[in-house]
Amino acid sequence: MNRKFPLGVFLFLALSLVLGACQPVTAPAGGSEAAAPAKLILATTTSTQDSGLLDVILPDFEQQANADVDVVAVGTGQALQLGTDCNADVVLVHARAREDEFMANSDGSRREDVMFNDFVILGPASDPAGIQGMTDAGAAMSMIAEAQAPFISRGDDSGTHTKEKSVWKAAGIDPVGDWYISAGQGMGAVLTMANEQQAYTLSDRATYLARTLEGTELEILVEGDPVLFNPYGVIVVNPEKCTNVNTDLATQFVDWIVSVPTQELIATFGQEEFGQSLFTPDSEAWRNK
Repeated sequence: MNRKFPLGVFLFLALSLVLGACQPVTAPAGGSEAAAPAKLILATTTSTQDSGLLDVILPDFEQQANADVDVVAVGTGQALQLGTDCNADVVLVHARAREDEFMANSDGSRREDVMFNDFVILGPASDPAGIQGMTDAGAAMSMIAEAQAPFISRGDDSGTHTKEKSVWKAAGIDPVGDWYISAGQGMGAVLTMANEQQAYTLSDRATYLARTLEGTELEILVEGDPVLFNPYGVIVVNPEKCTNVNTDLATQFVDWIVSVPTQELIATFGQEEFGQSLFTPDSEAWRNK
């Protein structure tokens, strides 16, 4: 049966519906909106990015800290300069002498050991300089120079470039000539160039191993020399010189990356794909656990 409402009642109901629809929606009592993620600018070397390490470990920090990490992956020299110029909150690099200088200049307020791996000299299987199996990096570089075999240098003021220059210097060689190519590129790009040109190069082991998954034909020819040791450190940019630095979040990041749980993540990175860790944990907390 159809029921007819008086016109006044009908208008009252219609008006009530309209007014109800216009009322703002309020959050339940005691509720609150989630805080927007904080921003952290991490200036770091290309090896931590190109190896895939950051893709594996950073989500853990971002979740714990409710933060978004903006990664700027450049050479160590550029990463430290970003800190000096107050364009980063924290740096993760691998050139200890330059890190010590950064701290001595009060550009950083706190430095911690994080991890290490090693550098290796790579080249084509044909090995025209005949260095395969050598454990003296300086002697191997001397033979490359003597043979004038193509060598691709990072040439980008990175930690790897710094190490390469120190090996040439120790060997008493100033590498010049058409055989020596300064790329001015990151490690991934240099490995691609060296592979294409069947040239020698110096690389951190982690980035090289990651590139083997992409089909590089370069081989490890020289390894095991103590001078090829490659330690990484993390530094909070000094808030006294850079007032824009997110010091609290940068400190939280450092505490996180040197903690035992994160060091365990670093220890297992690469084991499934390569049967070995690409980086060895080395924080004080890890050494003392």
